[in-house]
Amino acid sequence: MFLFWALAGVLAAAAAALILMRAAGAATGAADADPAQALYRRQLGEIDELAERGLMGEPERKSAHAEAARRLLSAADAPVQPWTPDTKARGAVLLAVAAAPAAALGLYLNLGSPGVPDQPYAQRLAAWRAGDLMQLTPPQAAAVLRQVTSERPRDAEGFRLLGMVEGAAQNPLGAVRALRKASELAPQRPEIWQMLGEAEIVAAGGKVDANAAVAFGRLAALQPGNPSARFFLAQAKADAGRKDQAVSELQALLADMPAADERRGAVEASIARIRGESEPVRDPAQQAMIQGMVAGLAAKLKTNPENPEGWVRLVRAYAVLGDTAKRDEAYASARARYAGQPQVVQQLDEAARAEQMQ
Repeated sequence: MFLFWALAGVLAAAAAALILMRAAGAATGAADADPAQALYRRQLGEIDELAERGLMGEPERKSAHAEAARRLLSAADAPVQPWTPDTKARGAVLLAVAAAPAAALGLYLNLGSPGVPDQPYAQRLAAWRAGDLMQLTPPQAAAVLRQVTSERPRDAEGFRLLGMVEGAAQNPLGAVRALRKASELAPQRPEIWQMLGEAEIVAAGGKVDANAAVAFGRLAALQPGNPSARFFLAQAKADAGRKDQAVSELQALLADMPAADERRGAVEASIARIRGESEPVRDPAQQAMIQGMVAGLAAKLKTNPENPEGWVRLVRAYAVLGDTAKRDEAYASARARYAGQPQVVQQLDEAARAEQMQ
């Protein structure tokens, strides 16, 4: 490590010396080749060229030629100012060159870890893959799954998991690529089309674009009446300017949803936004009833935790109510409990992303 810093210092000093030598050489060269003399010589050539082209008479040519020659001789006889190096500037440069590596070394010794050996990416990736995937950060897990899917290019589940993790790692384009591949390998799995549609929306900045509409259209074909497909396809119509049709479809969706469904608030708010109205104010009594139902569900799961569907409903309910602290607590607990069941984990992930009720 110290050998590295010694070499860095030597190279920095050598670079500074080259810069100073070049500056001195440039200044000396400037003194040796006076630009005034070159200017007057060019003027003589231009005068001759004008005369040859008939644009200047012979008397005018001789007069201009004599004047330019006189200036050339005067410039040649002028004393040349010798270049003297600025010792203060040179000293400042050398001081800065010496101080920069020293300061960097001091900061590294104070803040860095000089005793830690190099950790090539391949070694880190191997360590992540050999360890507990649940303990990895989303970018680390995504790196592992990218390697796994490259080894198993026909594994739809691997690409589905990669898409989910890429989304958690704030890489929406990576999530879209992985989920598109998963949908090609397993076109009959509705949960993949739903995840792809949601990822397309994120990648499009929140808009239900044509790609998202295609994904939700496939979801609707596989699961007619799927609430997510109906909701986002209606949103796509609203974005395309077909607001009346979008409102009609959302009202039909609302009529088919149970009164206690936590997603009703999002549908009602969407209808209000499309119409340009203020979002509806929820009845306090209804709000209290919903919160009571959620509290009852949480109590049941505390007594009997082996209920994956119940955990998914609880996580989604907290997300819709905007209680992020309880949502995150329930989500972490359930995800750890069902870590070996990818389908449940995927449902929990979707529930945690549910839109907050307005």
